[in-house]
Amino acid sequence: MEQSHWLNATLVYLCAAIIAVPLAKKFGLGSIIGYLAAGIAIGPFGLGLVKDAASILHIAEFGVVLMLFLIGLELEPARLWAMRRPIFGWGSAQLAGCACALGGLALALGVPTSMAVVGGLGLALSSTAVALQVMHERHMLPTAGGQAGFAILLFQDVAAIPILALIPLLGVHAQATGSPWHEALKAVAVIAGIVIVGRLALRHALRWVAKSRSTEIFTAASLALVVGIASLMQAAGLSMALGAFLAGVLLAQSEYKRELETDIEPFKGLLLGLFFMAVGMSMDFQVLLAHWPTVLGLLASFLLLKALVLSLLVRAVGVPAAERPVVVLLLAQGGEFAFVVFQQAQAVRIMSADQTSLLVGTVALSMLVTPLLLVAIDRWLRPRAGDAASGTPPALSEPQHAPVIIAGFGRYGQAIGRLLYASGVLPTVLEHDAEQIELLRKFGFRVHYGDATRLDLLRLAGAESARVLVVAIDDVDQSLKLVDVARAHFPGVTIVARARNVRHYYALRDRGVTLIERETLDSALMSGRSVLELMGWRPHHARTLAARFRLHSIRQLEHAWPHHKDEKVLVSIAKQGRQQLEELFAQEREEVKRRTGAERGKWGDPDAG
Repeated sequence: MEQSHWLNATLVYLCAAIIAVPLAKKFGLGSIIGYLAAGIAIGPFGLGLVKDAASILHIAEFGVVLMLFLIGLELEPARLWAMRRPIFGWGSAQLAGCACALGGLALALGVPTSMAVVGGLGLALSSTAVALQVMHERHMLPTAGGQAGFAILLFQDVAAIPILALIPLLGVHAQATGSPWHEALKAVAVIAGIVIVGRLALRHALRWVAKSRSTEIFTAASLALVVGIASLMQAAGLSMALGAFLAGVLLAQSEYKRELETDIEPFKGLLLGLFFMAVGMSMDFQVLLAHWPTVLGLLASFLLLKALVLSLLVRAVGVPAAERPVVVLLLAQGGEFAFVVFQQAQAVRIMSADQTSLLVGTVALSMLVTPLLLVAIDRWLRPRAGDAASGTPPALSEPQHAPVIIAGFGRYGQAIGRLLYASGVLPTVLEHDAEQIELLRKFGFRVHYGDATRLDLLRLAGAESARVLVVAIDDVDQSLKLVDVARAHFPGVTIVARARNVRHYYALRDRGVTLIERETLDSALMSGRSVLELMGWRPHHARTLAARFRLHSIRQLEHAWPHHKDEKVLVSIAKQGRQQLEELFAQEREEVKRRTGAERGKWGDPDAG
């Protein structure tokens, strides 16, 4: 019977998602609204097909854990260290500002101090799941606003530890299970243990598993890694998502990064969808309807207060004006961690059961209305305000048929685009930076907004019929991702790529790209020619040397590419190449002097007196 119940429940979840999510997307509401609506429909206050929403919510929270692990994989330790100021600076300012504003309002309304403190802290938290999912769908994470929002959300995960430790101290029966210092030391020890063991053992363990050459075993190892670290963090009373994030950061530079992303992505998507469905099922509509004026007042007041504080914060930290409305709205909503905070507050009698239901329902409603408000902004506010004031420009919506697609229209892509325009070739241009698009349109360039790594956007841009795809994206990881997508789905298009550095060049060659230019090579050689001329070399001799250096550099890269993962061989090849170049230039110098009969100092010989 239990097995039958489990199978029936699984079938209900899958069918509800299959029906609701495509319908929501069809009407432009987004996948999150579809999952929430599906949860409400099958939950206790809908059709009643599923009754135990709480247990499902605990399971589905693992989707948030997997999401944080994948985000950690995109952040190398050096980059995370560089973000320490926004994480602890902006994050603490957001949490303190919102908690004080909300707690102060509660005190002014006569709410008891302990309840006002817990309520302010709980409502100050934002939904990591909703915010990051929306940012991912809108490709905001690489932008300034996305980075600011991510830093604040990450700090909230860290702040979960002291918030939970504080609640028992405010309760009626405030017997803490241990001293605060003991709990803090335990937290530090667990995190330090994960970092140390991760640095020493994780890559070796994955290498050992990879030697089995079994895809399913590597997938099992990937899941076991995340589940194990999450379990360890939970046993220590810490945030599972924070532990998974740390594990991802530790593996961000490993050779198994892409494989881990590929294996875990499907599980993350399904569990995140289940999480949103569980939130919809957990909404107690009996309490919400019985106290609807109070619920609407709570919802409006806490969203407006948080939005006010966040508006001041994002302006102060330099988030571009075009990105502020979406960032503010995503962080103004309540968060899934508030459910845990309010339930614990009820356990220590800071709140009654009805008060907890009201606050939990209000938070769930905020998570429901946030995607709807985003749709309203996209449909009504932006068209009326115009591109410059509305935020993100409209994405590509009509199919394109240009023979050339340029992905990325920064300084490199613009030079290619201007050459093509002048030659009578009109390319389709994709750029994800809203402010850059606004500036380019002032100069008359027709640039479409969108993330070129999206398969649907590439199809719309005409990649199936295009002859050339120019990969001029600044970000190395995004550039490689675009190449992977293009080679997998559009084998007929020729890729012309820009390499930021030698490592990027090797990664592109590994993917079969042959038409690659290093962005600084030619400009550096032009400067080198100028220096040689200033030192006495004749212009045509300096030009010849620069051309020969360029040819030698390209040949050297191609010669070294098959060995680029072997550092010893790579160093040896580099030394040999440098020696060959010096010998070549010495022969060239002697040949020119013999052929022209020039005096020793005329050619700018460094040995000339």
